[in-house]
Amino acid sequence: MKILIIRFSSIGDIVLTTPVLRCLKQQLPEVTIHYCTKSSFKALLEPNPYIDKFHFLNESIAELVTELDKENFDWVIDLHNNLRTFILKMKLGVPSKSFDKLNWEKWLLVNLKINRLPRIHIVDRYMHTVEHLAVNYDGMGLDHFIPDKDVVSISSLPKAFQKGYVVYAIGGQHETKKLPLVKMKELVEKMSLPLIVIGGKEDHQNGEELEKHGKARRKDVIHYCGKLNLHQSASLIQQSQKVYSHDTGMMHVAAAFKKEIVSIWGNTVPEFGMYPFQTRYTSWEVKGLSCRPCSKIGFDECPKGHFKCMNDQLLQD
Repeated sequence: MKILIIRFSSIGDIVLTTPVLRCLKQQLPEVTIHYCTKSSFKALLEPNPYIDKFHFLNESIAELVTELDKENFDWVIDLHNNLRTFILKMKLGVPSKSFDKLNWEKWLLVNLKINRLPRIHIVDRYMHTVEHLAVNYDGMGLDHFIPDKDVVSISSLPKAFQKGYVVYAIGGQHETKKLPLVKMKELVEKMSLPLIVIGGKEDHQNGEELEKHGKARRKDVIHYCGKLNLHQSASLIQQSQKVYSHDTGMMHVAAAFKKEIVSIWGNTVPEFGMYPFQTRYTSWEVKGLSCRPCSKIGFDECPKGHFKCMNDQLLQD
């Protein structure tokens, strides 16, 4: 049997699809798994032993259809479910199952603050797409595989960090998912263990500010924002004592390693079904705001101007 999995983006959403891959590969004899995503996420998935072949979405859907059509898939499992995946499925003309995005229920919660969302994690909803193949969730959580070359040695860290540290993943796809810098500094002040700050190149300036602020407060703080690749950051998470993260991809990477997580929520809410999966976690959120959630994704700035969902956060170690 040859199966195509589709999930174009992004880091967190892709990590959340990993139980589907593992369960298909381990429960179906002689199955071949192909994965279709954007080329920018190749590095994230390449070490995954349950994927036999990749296909990448670039500029042209037509070219992708031509490439996929040659594979003669038995099933398409659509874990993205948008217009482009609809076109792919229609053009390929093979049996398919699609993930239910619950867009109507999300719209009700965002716009009318009526919660009709089922109390079920997105991973379980992903798994529903393969139940017809007699594939069931195995209870093993998420997967993230780190290549040997990207494992960060604890001995390479400053001495203060070699006996244990916590990680703060300060990134976020949208500003309304992230604590403002002043609140990040407040969180740094409350840390009792050495702190490693991680993030992308776009977080470098904030990382520098947090490192300086920590040192001024006689805290052991070091930032690697923009200095490490995804797997190297994941390696630091894997070896940490605890992880603080906004509602973003690194939170799910931390869950894959069964880390204790403090998840910090701004304009989004855990009720969307993407809270840390199958690991110990605490959610920090300002409840009772009539404007929250204001989006299922996020904004560049608070639509109301007050940003109470982050500015009013009560932070602690």
